[in-house]
Amino acid sequence: MKKDIDQEAIANLRKRYQLHTLELESVADDPFRQFQTWFQEALEAMGSREPNAMTLATASAAGIPSARIVLLKGFSEEGFAFYTNYESQKGKELAENPNAAIVFFWPQLERQVRICGKVEKMTHQESETYFQSRPKASQMGAAASPQSQVIPNRKFLEENLENLTEQYENEAVLPCPLHWGGYRLIPTSLEFWQGRPSRLHDRVRYVLEGKAWKIERLAP
Repeated sequence: MKKDIDQEAIANLRKRYQLHTLELESVADDPFRQFQTWFQEALEAMGSREPNAMTLATASAAGIPSARIVLLKGFSEEGFAFYTNYESQKGKELAENPNAAIVFFWPQLERQVRICGKVEKMTHQESETYFQSRPKASQMGAAASPQSQVIPNRKFLEENLENLTEQYENEAVLPCPLHWGGYRLIPTSLEFWQGRPSRLHDRVRYVLEGKAWKIERLAP
C-alpha cells in the first residue's frame, strides 16, 4: 500500500524568489520587445526543455473554462501562434468563444507571462506551410488522431497510422487536413511577473488602449 502524501508538507512547500527584479523604468515601451527579451533569456536558461510550452485557457459559450499545455510556434506584433485540431475541445471552444489566455512559466528564471486576447484562425495556406515543415511522422500522427474524441482503444490510432503510412509511403509530405491548422492569439493585455522575496513579486502589465500600450505596475 502506498503511503499517503503528506498534505502538510504540500502546504509548507516554499521557494525564495531572488534572481531578478522588474522595474517600470527598465521594461521596453513595446510588450512584444519585452516578451522577445524574456523569451530569449528563457531559451538560454532552459535550452531544449520547451521554454515555448504555455498553458492555453479557453471557455465554452456557457463560460465553462478548460486549460491545457500547448506549444508556442511563433510570435510577432500580429500575435502568438499555435496549431491544433479544429475539432478538438479547444478548437470547438474557440469557435464558440474566441476569448482566450495563455501563460508561460519559466521557473529557472522565476518568471511568468500572462497574455489575454482574442484568437483568430490562420489561413489554410499558413497552416499547410507549417504542417508540411514538420517531420512526416508528426504529420501522420496529427492526421491519424481525432483529437478529443472518444476512441475504443489505442489499436484504433495505430491502425489509422498504419493506413496513412501505406497511403503516403511514396510521398514526402501529407496534405494538411482541413480540420487542422493554426491560430493566432491577438493580445489586449500582457503581464510580466518576476518572483521576489517575501512574495512581494514584481508585476508589470501592458494594456492596449486604442493603438497604444499603457504600462502599469500591479500589486502582487
